[in-house]
Amino acid sequence: MNLASLDLNLVVALRALLEERNVTRAGRRMGLSQPAMSASLARLRRHFDDELLARVGGQYELTALGQVLLDRTSAACDLLERLFTSQADFDPRTESREFTLIASDYAVAVFGAALARAVHEEAPGVTLRFVRTPITVVDDTATLLSTTDGLLMPHGVVSGMSYNDLYDDEWVFLVAANNREVGDSLSREDLARLPWVTYQRTYDAPAVRQLGMLGIEPRVEVSADSFLSLPFLVEGTRRVALLQRRLARLLSGSAAVRVLDPPYEAVPLRQALWWHPVHAHDAPHAWLRETALRVAAGMRDVSSMQD
Repeated sequence: MNLASLDLNLVVALRALLEERNVTRAGRRMGLSQPAMSASLARLRRHFDDELLARVGGQYELTALGQVLLDRTSAACDLLERLFTSQADFDPRTESREFTLIASDYAVAVFGAALARAVHEEAPGVTLRFVRTPITVVDDTATLLSTTDGLLMPHGVVSGMSYNDLYDDEWVFLVAANNREVGDSLSREDLARLPWVTYQRTYDAPAVRQLGMLGIEPRVEVSADSFLSLPFLVEGTRRVALLQRRLARLLSGSAAVRVLDPPYEAVPLRQALWWHPVHAHDAPHAWLRETALRVAAGMRDVSSMQD
């Protein structure tokens, strides 16, 4: 495929047609007449050798290929928009910009809040938007990052993208303060015997894989799509939960739980900011990455003083 021979306007037209499923509405959305939009649809049909929109009764429905192209076209348009809005210079004191970062509630609480404070002080026209990490992050990382500004996630889950390491963390266990079945330390037998509360996604995969390698199969009693909820789901029960030490410190006193070290040498957690290569030389993204590194350096300094 020779990209130089393609009319990129057809990408925008394709998105409008697939989303609207109506030639007239798609034309109105693009500011084109109905005949002009029909001509674009005809060109697209010839290119893909597919109807894309098939009339069923009094309306159009997407063909199988049209359904496949729906999400891909949306991602392609988002990527093109980001590509052609790239800047050579960026002054955070005067410019307006929104950055979207994909992150778990752990990452937002432990790092995102500090990043937001720094952005507030340095860039009054810049806004941050944190969105929950989707399940597709492992299978379609490149597409996901092409349509956002970055991903906050530890190593061991995604790969093949550009990244900056931010800070290190450790895994600890939580048990209820009144759980008399557990003494001052945990044993591997405790972990096999007690019911668990777990984070229901796979982003703590290295820690979970390590448990399996040690022959520990958690008996999950409750799972939640939130790290912040785990202490409250442990409180007043026999349950045990695996949580990041920095988050456990942050939530200290919010729930009646005890924090205990693992009864084995737990795999460390290294948090990173990941981004798509298309953003590598974009001035606003470079500023965001530099700001994230400065915030992370401050976190490391505070942690070393606490230690």
